Amino acid sequence: MGKITFDAEDRWNAFVTLCRKAEHGDGPLAGVPVAVKDNISTAGIQTTCGSAILKDYVPPYDAYVVERLKAAGAAIVGKTNMDEFGMGTTTESSAFGPTTNPVDPTRVPGGSSGGSAAAVAAGMVDMALGTDTGGSIRCPAAFCGIVGLKPTYGRTSRYGLIAYANSLEGIGPMGRTVEDVSRLFAVIAGHDPRDATSLDRPYNHTPSAEIRGMRIGVPLEFFGEGVDPAVGKTVRAAIERFTDLGAEVVECSMPSMKYALAAYYVTCTSEASSNLARFDGVRYGPANDIIPSWHESYQEHRKTHFGKEVRRRIMLGTFALSAGYYGKYYAKAQAARQNVRDDFARLFADVDVVAGPTMPTTAFRLGEKTDPLSMYLADILTVPANLAGVPAISVPCGTVDGLPVGLQLIGRHCEEERIIDAAYAFEGVRA
Repeated sequence: MGKITFDAEDRWNAFVTLCRKAEHGDGPLAGVPVAVKDNISTAGIQTTCGSAILKDYVPPYDAYVVERLKAAGAAIVGKTNMDEFGMGTTTESSAFGPTTNPVDPTRVPGGSSGGSAAAVAAGMVDMALGTDTGGSIRCPAAFCGIVGLKPTYGRTSRYGLIAYANSLEGIGPMGRTVEDVSRLFAVIAGHDPRDATSLDRPYNHTPSAEIRGMRIGVPLEFFGEGVDPAVGKTVRAAIERFTDLGAEVVECSMPSMKYALAAYYVTCTSEASSNLARFDGVRYGPANDIIPSWHESYQEHRKTHFGKEVRRRIMLGTFALSAGYYGKYYAKAQAARQNVRDDFARLFADVDVVAGPTMPTTAFRLGEKTDPLSMYLADILTVPANLAGVPAISVPCGTVDGLPVGLQLIGRHCEEERIIDAAYAFEGVRA
């Protein structure tokens, strides 16, 4: 067991907590500095979820993925900033201030894993862990010009992840290169009996650029309304590079895209309404003065310590689950979610990988997105993979006006190896 001194300057507010003297052991990541998103439990290290309601909360145990990092010898150098409870696309809703984008500090880094992406993009660390509920790894990876992988649902354990939307979220790796992401994924993937959704599918793959014969589907809907034409043009040019590698690019269609965003937001807010009910001022967070009515105390505590976006999503989810509206909203959202799964199943019967932009635009300016609906619409291209539980990776594919653009590659259930190979091959021809 050794220690490293982590003396990087955090000019981007990428970290909520820094561990300047970080312990490391022996193993495949011996001494490698790794950053961990602040909704992943770390024994003895503050874990806030970017929220005032968890300020000063220190977990008594490690998440499964943190156990795996330590067993691999990694040095956990800090906990990264994030949108409060993972609810956002910019990392501006953090109670600890916004993170800025190292590519352009007037821009957001994306969210909700913006701190992890910024730490990697700025060169503070080579690797970081993020979480992805509706694009929270892939969005900041695209905005910051790094690589981010959302694994198949269940391929990484959620034990120790502070829940936002259980049926959608997962932990995944972020890094400067596809090879770094693959190395980190090999450490954190695998079965964990403490998570009932955990799959017994370890990852022991070395990326290969040999993708001749691979069929890559390009849904027309991924380039539809709301996608910046310059972003679409950049991504289409990137996809055409796959033909130089011997792959076949085919046009296809995904009609369920028109329902995906609504299905996602009804589902995630409903699950958030249930998951966040535990934050009551008794078990977690700063204690309030006792008010005669417990209901008044509960209400006041949550009003004071939850941010505006978290309160909004709790109320939306509570409404969707309420008597008289469950069938109109939640049940219909699950039917729409099944349509998305069916569309992917149909596409993957004919193609090996689905490709398109990660995000419809480049990184927003800080403070630009004040309307919640416009913020939600930014997730249109990332949420389908979460609804279906399939793996997806974002890899840098060019720039528009000096800002990074991400290429998203989506694969079949538990076929991370295939999309990692495709991303690795593309990274090679683009270098």
